[in-house]
Parts: sequence; C-alpha cells; structure tokens
Amino acid sequence: MDLAGKTALVTGSSRGIGKAIALKLAEQGANVIINGTSDSARIEQVVSEIREKGYRSFGILADISTSEGVTSLVANAAEQYGSIDILVNNAGINRDGLVIKMSEKDWNDVIRINLTSVFLCTKACLRYMIKKHWGRIISMSSIIGVSGNAGQANYAASKAGIIGFTKAMAKEVGSRGITVNAIAPGYIETDMTRQLEPEQTERIKSMTALGKTGTPDDIAEAIAFLASDKANYITGQVLGIDGGMTGI
Repeated sequence: MDLAGKTALVTGSSRGIGKAIALKLAEQGANVIINGTSDSARIEQVVSEIREKGYRSFGILADISTSEGVTSLVANAAEQYGSIDILVNNAGINRDGLVIKMSEKDWNDVIRINLTSVFLCTKACLRYMIKKHWGRIISMSSIIGVSGNAGQANYAASKAGIIGFTKAMAKEVGSRGITVNAIAPGYIETDMTRQLEPEQTERIKSMTALGKTGTPDDIAEAIAFLASDKANYITGQVLGIDGGMTGI
C-alpha cells in the first residue's frame, strides 16, 4: 500500500483514532497534514512524533466547521506539499442527551462539526483531486449512524448524513478517478471510551461476534487500504469495523 508522493489531510488527527490514521498513512509514505481545532501543542506533538520516525508531516490549527477555516486549512496544506490527494474526514464530537432535553446548540454543534465539516473539506479538496484525476475521500461515520442509539439523536443524524453524502459523492466524482467511502466503527478503545464503567465495556464486548473491543489501529489499517491503489474499484461503500456487532 505505497502512498509515496501522496499528500493526506486528516482532520481531528491530534489524538485518538485520527492520530493512529495519520501515523499509518505516514508509514505508507504519504505526506501527512495534522489538523486540530484548539490544541496547537498536541498537534505539534503528533507532527514531531511522525518526523522522528523519518516521515514528512505538517500541523495546521483550523476550525473545519466553518468555510473560512477550511479555506485557510486546505490552502495552507496545498502550499506545503503542492496538492491534497487523500482526505480523511475524521473530526467529530458528541453532545449526548434525550431529544426532549437537548438544546438547539447541542444539536447544531454536532451537525456542524461532524457533518458540515465533511461537506466543506470535501468541496475544498476536490479541486486538487479533479486536476490530478486521482483522489481518495474517506469519512468517519459510525454504527450509530446505521442503527441509531437512544440519547444520541444528534450524533446518529450526523453520522447517517455522512453515509448519504458518501454515496452521493461517489456517483458525482467517480468519473474523475476519485473514490469516496465511509468507515463505520463500533466500540473502539480511545480516551473517551475508556471513561465508561467496566460493566458497560463488558456489556458492549458481549454484543460483538468477536467478544472484544477494537483499537485505533484497526481503523487506521482499513483507511490505509482504502487510500491505496489496491482499493481502485471500491467506492460508495460503508465499511463496518465493529467486531461483528451490526453485520454492516
């Protein structure tokens, strides 16, 4: 899965799954743009880690939920490495709560950061991909976007929206040599999920066919494959990485 000469932009890559994705793409030879919205020190830490391994990386602090932030991010990224060949829409948040108690702000924030950012980043990167007649767009959905979950209506709506957007975009840009796919993770071990009570974690494990949780590297490996030429004939797909929890 040689990505030498390619440039990858990974949003929300200063920690967790995004960081694992960035490291994996760098290992495959890609120049990697690290992005976060608030913690420049954490961004630089990931950039340093990648560079210490002998790979090329650059960090950019930008709010990818606004058109101004995305325009600046993509222009800066392209200036560093000449183009953007691979876009991984990974950034996301959750603001859980029952709809009857959910504020309009919590609804809008989740939709804006999880879904609108995917639209904005995709639109901005397409000009470079179309010009080269080659591109990979991979967006992070969730099994919650497929099956739903009580208390996460805003999150489920945003992740289901990514699936619809992915399928539509695959048909729009397929003739330009660009593939568009989505990943739907299940329970993945991150700082956020480690805050769950042990009994909650065990219950989730029991719901999977494999009887275990996933790791950020499980997601990163799949994305590295979808970003490579080995996935030339895969587009418009949603890949469930959930240990057999849903059977997507």
